[in-house]
Amino acid sequence: MAAAMLLRGAAPGRGGPAWRWRLSGTPRRRLAHGSGFPCGDPAGDAIWTCFRLDERALVRVRGPDAAPFLLGLLTNELPLLGPADGAVPPPARAGYAHFLNVQGRTLYDVIVYGLQERAEDAAGFLLECDGSVLGALQKHLTLYKIRRKVTVEPHPELRVWAVLPSAPEAGGAAPLQEKAEAAAVLTRDPRTARMGWRLLTQEEGPALVPRGRLGDSWDYHQLRYRQGVPEGVRDLPPGVALPLESNLAFMNGVSFTKGCYIGQELTARTHHMGVIRKRLFPVRLSGPLPASSIAPGTPVLTESGQAAGKFRAGQGDVGLALLQSEKIKGPLHIRTSESGQVALTASVPDWWPVATK
Repeated sequence: MAAAMLLRGAAPGRGGPAWRWRLSGTPRRRLAHGSGFPCGDPAGDAIWTCFRLDERALVRVRGPDAAPFLLGLLTNELPLLGPADGAVPPPARAGYAHFLNVQGRTLYDVIVYGLQERAEDAAGFLLECDGSVLGALQKHLTLYKIRRKVTVEPHPELRVWAVLPSAPEAGGAAPLQEKAEAAAVLTRDPRTARMGWRLLTQEEGPALVPRGRLGDSWDYHQLRYRQGVPEGVRDLPPGVALPLESNLAFMNGVSFTKGCYIGQELTARTHHMGVIRKRLFPVRLSGPLPASSIAPGTPVLTESGQAAGKFRAGQGDVGLALLQSEKIKGPLHIRTSESGQVALTASVPDWWPVATK
């Protein structure tokens, strides 16, 4: 039976505003607004919030063989562009995908941006990844490059931003336009509409977001965890996480009709068997939290002490846990190193499909 259909009632607050994500009482840092900031409206009427994601990095893959090269490594199709119309560049396109190892486990999660500045240029791609594995991803790509006409290089000229509405219906008052230029890319986040837009821009770029203001990255990660969106190696440990248990299909990150890619066999077999007993769920912690935070892999237990899964990662009182779907409705808890007990409540995001395998 469909896990999400069974568990839909476990999602608290369904029917409320989709963008009501700020936590009352969350400690906030005071950030200054400087000139040249790509979200250039510090006034109180700002309707977009821009979060600078310094922990994210970009790798550029370009050359005549770039597209077939990446197709043989990624779980998803590429965001290919049509030819440019004269001097006007085509709109930005983005897709979500994972690189897998030969055992079918996730190595790196990436957002792929398809770029083509001029009609005569071969398609090129930017891969947004966790900055801590930038070198490892480059090495992984180089390992499989062999004789292909492909150039793989870091692209530090652009920085990664997330752009989100400041209020539930705010985005309609000043809609954004997708764009792709040498110095700026603005496109919708391909994982889910809940994550807004992605902006790549030079540090001293023009003001691209109308009525935008600077946000605290703490808030971005709070939103991300509450929406159940994993990002980076803390949430998706390389060689440990399985893509379908990590909700890759829910986040538009896998194609079951594309050609072969490394690690495809286990992913395809799991999908066609139609049984995924464990998933990454967003969780909220309540009770006294340990000063050292909860360690990744800490067992999550039912009221009777049975294993229900493992805590994966989090920030403050929210996070992600890999849990057995049939056990998320009952009371859950974590035993801390201080011999305490922290209650854990799992939920089903309202953007997940109602009927899933």
